[in-house]
Amino acid sequence: MQSVASATATAFRRILIATDFSPASDKALHHGIALARHFDATLYLTHVVSSLGFVLAGPDATAAACDAAWRDARQLEQRLDSSGILTGVTHQVAVREGDVWEEIQKLVADESIDLIVVGTHGRAGIRKLVLGSVAEEIFRHASCPVLTVGPCAPQESSVNTALQHVLVATDFSEAANDALPFALTAAKNEHAKLTLLHVIEQISGEAAGDPARVVSAVEDRLRRLVPPDYEGEYDCRVEMGTIEEAIMDVAEQEHADVIILGLKPPSTYISHLGWLHAYRIVCGACCPVLTIRSA
Repeated sequence: MQSVASATATAFRRILIATDFSPASDKALHHGIALARHFDATLYLTHVVSSLGFVLAGPDATAAACDAAWRDARQLEQRLDSSGILTGVTHQVAVREGDVWEEIQKLVADESIDLIVVGTHGRAGIRKLVLGSVAEEIFRHASCPVLTVGPCAPQESSVNTALQHVLVATDFSEAANDALPFALTAAKNEHAKLTLLHVIEQISGEAAGDPARVVSAVEDRLRRLVPPDYEGEYDCRVEMGTIEEAIMDVAEQEHADVIILGLKPPSTYISHLGWLHAYRIVCGACCPVLTIRSA
């Protein structure tokens, strides 16, 4: 993941890790610390005590929960310090109380956060989507890039390990085009292979009679996305099937180190369906997923 940050070395200077002290958060923590160390970035280790669960219990219960959260946060900090993981990393610990996304959003604005790192519990989390989960809100509304580390992703992210393979999936939209420079620069800086992928869910009409011609045309369109002076190794793949399953399958086949996706602004989504593909990918991918929000 050091190389993903290389794509925006001037941007990733303040990194926020949202944690609930779970194993999923712990995995994301290791990736976030590796990024912070590589770029000498300031790390904000953040936990928000949700006020929602303590409305009926009263202020005393909320205060007790905040005290417990601070203890957990300090214990985590001490454990990371003693293991040497935090050596050389400038960091702050923040515990806030209130609506989880609102508090994270405030911290992003107050500290000019450039990247949010968050862990996900995996496919089961998709069922919480309609309930307004925290992961959903971060994913949908964060204005800065978000690195999501799922349960299948590697536990460790060593800054001494060079990036080998970057996968960028595109639907040729403006949002996807905005994410492409991240992928190109990350792959070029580390001499990593770059795969550009487009997934066709269904071929209809007259084109259905000649799928090979359709695939060839899409491959040509993918190649035109790469600047003529790009000197890195790359290939273009066109797959047919379910979008999220195809992207995750290719990532696994190619042993991709990271998937990069472009996301539209949340105001453009009239329903969950517009971004559900991407959310399923970040929950189920066996490598970290970097999502870049279009302006």
